[in-house]
Amino acid sequence: MSIELERYALLSDMRTAALVSDEGSIDWLCFPRFDSPAVFSALLGDESHGTWKLAPVDGKVVTREYRDGSFVLDTEWQTPTGRVLITEYMPAGGKVADESDLIREVVCLEGEVDLAMDFRIRFNYGESIPWVERIDMDGSPAIHAIAGPSAVYLTGPLPQADGESHKGLFTVREGERLRWDLIWSLSYRPAPTREDYDKLLEPTLQYWREWSTRIEANGPYAEYITRSLLVLRALTHHATGGIVAAPTTSLPEDFGGVRNWDYRYTWLRDSALAIEALVAHGFTKGAMAWRLWLLRALAGDVLSLRIMYGLAGERHIPEFVLKHLPGYENSAPVRIGNGAASQFQGDVVGEVMLALEQMRKAGIEEDERSWGLQIALLDYATANLDRLEHGIWEMRGELTEFTHSRAMMWAAFDRGIKAVEEYGFDGPVDDWRACREHLAREIEEKGWNEEMASYTQTYGSTEVDASLLQLPHVGYLAYDDPRMLSTVARIEQDLVDDEGFVKRYRTEAGKDGLEGGEHPFILCTFWLVEQYAMSNRMDDARELMDKVIAVASPLGLLSEEYSTEHGRLAGNYPQAFSHLGLIRAADAVSGRDPSSGRSAN
Repeated sequence: MSIELERYALLSDMRTAALVSDEGSIDWLCFPRFDSPAVFSALLGDESHGTWKLAPVDGKVVTREYRDGSFVLDTEWQTPTGRVLITEYMPAGGKVADESDLIREVVCLEGEVDLAMDFRIRFNYGESIPWVERIDMDGSPAIHAIAGPSAVYLTGPLPQADGESHKGLFTVREGERLRWDLIWSLSYRPAPTREDYDKLLEPTLQYWREWSTRIEANGPYAEYITRSLLVLRALTHHATGGIVAAPTTSLPEDFGGVRNWDYRYTWLRDSALAIEALVAHGFTKGAMAWRLWLLRALAGDVLSLRIMYGLAGERHIPEFVLKHLPGYENSAPVRIGNGAASQFQGDVVGEVMLALEQMRKAGIEEDERSWGLQIALLDYATANLDRLEHGIWEMRGELTEFTHSRAMMWAAFDRGIKAVEEYGFDGPVDDWRACREHLAREIEEKGWNEEMASYTQTYGSTEVDASLLQLPHVGYLAYDDPRMLSTVARIEQDLVDDEGFVKRYRTEAGKDGLEGGEHPFILCTFWLVEQYAMSNRMDDARELMDKVIAVASPLGLLSEEYSTEHGRLAGNYPQAFSHLGLIRAADAVSGRDPSSGRSAN
């Protein structure tokens, strides 16, 4: 069985990310970007696909925690002969653009401890065995591995070649310190200069501290809000402002199944919702970086809008399969790229317009380009007003009309109208009002089922969808509107499992074009918490909130889904969607408006 996801910690330098298990193995790391080919891919296979394990012999983890609101990980190990602290981090806030580091430092706190290392570098998602040699770096030996354009250098006490691996046994005594640095660089560049390690840790801690101390979080869930905002920051590329949905690919929604997708890209929807959460808690600088990313990605051709882009705004993200990887829990295929990039999903413009509105409310000044972008987005919505689509969940079945998407289009026009009425911008407001009214009539006529007393997933259907929980959040109707309350009752009946967790929709209805099923979706469960809190079901909200946060990893990380059947996290990890859902739910339960973070009283 694979290592459970909740046993992995996240390291990030806001360029890329690593997953480190509580067994001391780094089983996932892409260099130099989140969406680059991995150099350690054991997460989706086994040790032969690349891993870097460093752990005390016969050791047991005593404590494992992030230091001071950062992504510097401290793990204390106890062995029969002593005790060590292993600190792992990726230097942030000052490294050169075409290099990344991952540092592992061991300090012996007591006695004497033997450390075992297994270093298996594999480029191209475990497919390419590199050329490896020992070289001199600034007077010290290093392991140098290259394959194509990529190179890595391992400095520190070096393991010895052992077949296609490098293994070592190192002894550290009380007060002694050992340190390793894995450096990525371009293979055709000169070897990088070794850093003064003592000058890397403190700036990294300072970088994260300066960011985390600005977080505006109060109430019983302040700790969880803080860590979730940090996760959103860690998933943001520092140079481009693009936010990845998750740092992983193909972690399954159904163990052993085929619902395995690459999430290492920037979805307009996910990033817009993340920006709402960040702005609600006082972070406007990151929001401005995202708006600049948006302007670059969409450029002058908004009418060819895509639902997702690469980190720098790349438009083409072809999907293909890595047949040499068996997948997490033998869940194949392992996919790279995402074919959903070319889908039409009608809700996306609404989410972007909502985020841009939140930026206006927060006092972020609009300029000619950003308002012009919003006019173009509404032109796009108008041109696609009656177009059939795939919906928020990227279904690969028959195109149809999703009620949630139609309500999000309603919200897009509504925010454009309010920008003109409340902020004095110019735009074809009469046309937008006509579209808004058309959508409202249509939703009530086709998206409401009187016999069910519920809004429906698609027009004319008898299925519900957890995305309907978004109708009050976007202002389409009130949280306590009778139609919303009866829709919630139907969702509770059809989509809520015995533990209270919420599925996105009933996969057994067979409309998403995919085999198999999936587990409850963490974001949707937080949406239900928010709905409970905002409709005066506060006891239910708190009970469900506590259930969901209880399934987070010991370090406060959440994946896409949670299997109540297996008692395990599932899907890509950690997931921005889940963490922004936590922030909104926590705000609602704490009596704050989940859209703004301000008091709802």
